[in-house]
Amino acid sequence: MAAVMTPFLDSDIRLTPPRAGQQASLSQGKDGLVEERLPFTVRLVSSERQLAKAIAIRHAAYARHLPEFAESLKQAERSDFSDDSVILLAESRLDGSPLGTMRIQTNRHEPLPLEQSVALPDWLRHGGVLAEAVRLGVTEGVQGLLVKTVLFKAFFQYCERFGIDWMVIAGRSPLDRQYRRLMFREVYPELGPVPLRHAGNIPHRVMCFEVGTARTLPNAEQHSFYDFLFRTHHPEIQLDDVPLTSRASPMPMHLAPRGPVSVGVRLQ
Repeated sequence: MAAVMTPFLDSDIRLTPPRAGQQASLSQGKDGLVEERLPFTVRLVSSERQLAKAIAIRHAAYARHLPEFAESLKQAERSDFSDDSVILLAESRLDGSPLGTMRIQTNRHEPLPLEQSVALPDWLRHGGVLAEAVRLGVTEGVQGLLVKTVLFKAFFQYCERFGIDWMVIAGRSPLDRQYRRLMFREVYPELGPVPLRHAGNIPHRVMCFEVGTARTLPNAEQHSFYDFLFRTHHPEIQLDDVPLTSRASPMPMHLAPRGPVSVGVRLQ
C-alpha cells in the first residue's frame, strides 16, 4: 500500500511531542535519560537508494497541488550534492519504506535557499553559521506526527553537534504559529509573509532560533518540548552516517529515483 505523504512547504512542522506508548516504547536508559525506541530510523542520506527515497517523497509532496513546480523535483537538486547540505531520511524499521525527509542547508559556503527571495539582516547574517530546513514531507496520521517531531529533533541535534549557531525556518500561515510556540522569532515582522522562490513562490514568514540558548532560555525546562529534546534518548536518530557530499565519488547531478518507491500526497 502506498504511503500518503503530507507536504510542508517548505519547513512547516506540527511539533507535538509523542505521548508515552504512542508509536514508541519507553524505558529507563543510562545517564538518567529515558530511552524511547522508535518504529523507524532517521539517518543522513549516504547512498543512491536512500536519495531515491527522499526524492520520491519530496516530489509526491508537491505533485498534487503544485504539479508544475513538482516537475522540477522529480530528480535530485543541485543542493542535494552541495558541501553545505545534508539530507535526513526516516525509514520504517519493519520494511525500509520511506516515512519522511528533510534537507538541512547551511551558509558555510553559499547563501541559504530563502536568501534567493529575502535579504537577511546583518545581525543574523553575521551572527554565525546558519542552517535552513527545506524539502520536508512525512506520512500522514499518528505516525506522521511522530516522524515530523523526530525529524525536528534530529535537525536540532545536527545543529548542536556541528556548530550551527542559528536555525532558520520558513513557515506558511497558519503553521507559522507552531514555531512561535517553540520560541522561534520572526526575522522581519513588519514584512509579513514573503513569497519564496524555492518554495513555489508561496508566502512564508522567515523565522529563526539561536541554538545555544535552547537550554538556558527563561522557563526552558517547563517547555513542553524540553523533555523530548534533552531528557529522552532516541537510539534510532543516527547522525554518524557518511553524508552524500562526503563520498569519494560525487553522484551524478541527473540522478532520479530508481526502483519501486511509491508514495502519495495529501495537503493538510
